[in-house]
Amino acid sequence: MSASQPAARRTVLKGAAALAGAVGAGAALSACSTEGGSGAAGPAVPKEPVELGAAAEVPVGGAKLFREQKIVVSCPAEGQYKAFSAQCTHAGCVLDKIDKSEGNCPCHGSRFDVTTGKVLRGPASDPLPSVPVKAENGKLIAG
Repeated sequence: MSASQPAARRTVLKGAAALAGAVGAGAALSACSTEGGSGAAGPAVPKEPVELGAAAEVPVGGAKLFREQKIVVSCPAEGQYKAFSAQCTHAGCVLDKIDKSEGNCPCHGSRFDVTTGKVLRGPASDPLPSVPVKAENGKLIAG
């Protein structure tokens, strides 16, 4: 056996270890993607009007998360509504709850003011995009 054989074997083993590490890193990064169980696939803002439900479901001075439609609506005053995408601007996960007018991202802990869309806590750095919303015949229509 020549001395170059063990060196070649070592090189192959190092290459295999690097490849395994890269695959593992890719799997870890895919956990931050907008695909998968977060329900985040698709646009952050509806391209066509979407019926959310009864306007009365959003309390005056409060907000409601329409998670399936990926929209959060607040009602600052009787008959006035503001809506934002409920899709986190960090990795695209959909907010899972509202606590005291703060929307929570379950993936990495970002928090948003659901009355303004502003980031309250990162890692997200961009605010939630606003979504046009109106009440028609007692129903909220977004988009």
